[in-house]
Amino acid sequence: MMSNLKTVIWPKVILFGDSITQFSFQANGWGAELAHKLARKCDVVNRGLSGYNSRWGKILLPRIINTQNSADNNIAAVTVFFGANDSALKGFCVILPPFVCPCPADENPQQHVPLQEYSENLKEITRLLASAGVSADRVIFITPPPLHEAAWEKECILKGCSLNRHNSVAGQYAQACVHAAGQCGSDVLDLWTLMQKDGQDFTAYLSDGLHLSEKGNQFVAQHLWGLLESRVADLPFILPYWGDIDAKSPESSLLCEQ
Repeated sequence: MMSNLKTVIWPKVILFGDSITQFSFQANGWGAELAHKLARKCDVVNRGLSGYNSRWGKILLPRIINTQNSADNNIAAVTVFFGANDSALKGFCVILPPFVCPCPADENPQQHVPLQEYSENLKEITRLLASAGVSADRVIFITPPPLHEAAWEKECILKGCSLNRHNSVAGQYAQACVHAAGQCGSDVLDLWTLMQKDGQDFTAYLSDGLHLSEKGNQFVAQHLWGLLESRVADLPFILPYWGDIDAKSPESSLLCEQ
């Protein structure tokens, strides 16, 4: 009997990006908030990769979304959130303790991606998603957030490096992300602009100058939901509500195809 049963396949929302995405499933994280909102409607899948940039993401994407897997043929939306590492300054390395940076100051770091290449990488990611059956209208780009340089410089000093990012440079990458999204026909959440809108103090949105604080996670969850909700609004509640299950014949409720 088991072999004749149709597997229940949850639709997916895939979160693809760097550490800001990877950390989004921490307590009160923006990814966890989305997963909570979408429980019993679709799976929110975290494919955040700490330290990664758009160049590596573009290369890796075909291994993450596999059209040969039937579960990957039911994707409601994909968020693409790169730029915080791409925008690292060219002459500095970003490393995690206890390691010490081995590179001379004038050597290109692993993470930096030139602005034009970053833009092209985002467009190529959209093309790769389209080839996997995820149309551009189901893709939501997210720009890097603003950078609090004073706080991040303290983190850099602890790692034995000089300040390796500037807020103005992050802004250039944010603008490139917005432009690429427009060219691709995708929506974009411009965190860099929104978090600084009307001269507000954006530092409360950041935990260490670069990554999101609890307030920053709430900000992302709120604004991203505004873009995501329309893409998942028509998804049905998966499997019957418990009160609707026929207690005398649960099989008739649980084994029927929705």
